[in-house]
Amino acid sequence: MPGTSQPPQHSNHREREILEELRLAGGASRIQFLAERLGVSEETIRRNIRSLEANGLVTKVHGGVHIKGSMIEPPLHLRMNENAEAKRMIAASVAAMIEDGDALFLDVGSTTAFIAVALQKHQNLFVVTNAVAVAHALATRNGNRVFFAGGELRGHDGGTFGMEAANFLRRFNVRHAILSVGAINAASGFMLHDLEEAEYSREAASRAENCIIVADSAKFGRSAPIVLNEPENFNVLVTDEQPPADIRAMLERNEIELIIANRQRDERR
Repeated sequence: MPGTSQPPQHSNHREREILEELRLAGGASRIQFLAERLGVSEETIRRNIRSLEANGLVTKVHGGVHIKGSMIEPPLHLRMNENAEAKRMIAASVAAMIEDGDALFLDVGSTTAFIAVALQKHQNLFVVTNAVAVAHALATRNGNRVFFAGGELRGHDGGTFGMEAANFLRRFNVRHAILSVGAINAASGFMLHDLEEAEYSREAASRAENCIIVADSAKFGRSAPIVLNEPENFNVLVTDEQPPADIRAMLERNEIELIIANRQRDERR
């Protein structure tokens, strides 16, 4: 009838558009960006995302969304909002393990970005990193020396990788390598989504006296395409919740110390 408004676009069509935009964006995007791209309100995007999430196709995070099961991790700025309080707890526990003057490696990751902030009151740290967020937090502060791996910064996380970065890392030996992971399960141990990132982390672990894995409890039971290394090559796991029994057994078999952030510290088995 004249004067009546057009009926709303069918939700399945809108959901397909959202999924296509997410794929074009590398698997993840902010809600505001999707609304601008599709010329609709943010509430319309949120409503369709709720439907997509109910169908197991996407996972909503604070301010954004990513395709579920995507082999591409969400960008760092979105991961910083996922389980942020748990990551702050982990960061505080790790910072308590670090002494003034220590030499350490910090990799690219949302949890290690929180750790860098938690270390800002430490003094005279010797920091090797390939993460611009870590360098920004700790450089020109309290007598720290920060060594940043060269190469092109990746757009989604501000990290440097490749041959130049790996060769740079081989010049150092550190007391602690602090490494983030994308998934932990009993069968494969610690896993990542990116091959270059895994190779870089392996190199860092081989050049440290003590290798600390940091991961919030949302990583338990997940899987990712790249196995980081044999679990026995790592010394400590710092997390925010008690892992499931099968993961605890994996840690015990490999004599990996378990530290629950802000809780009683389990002794090395």
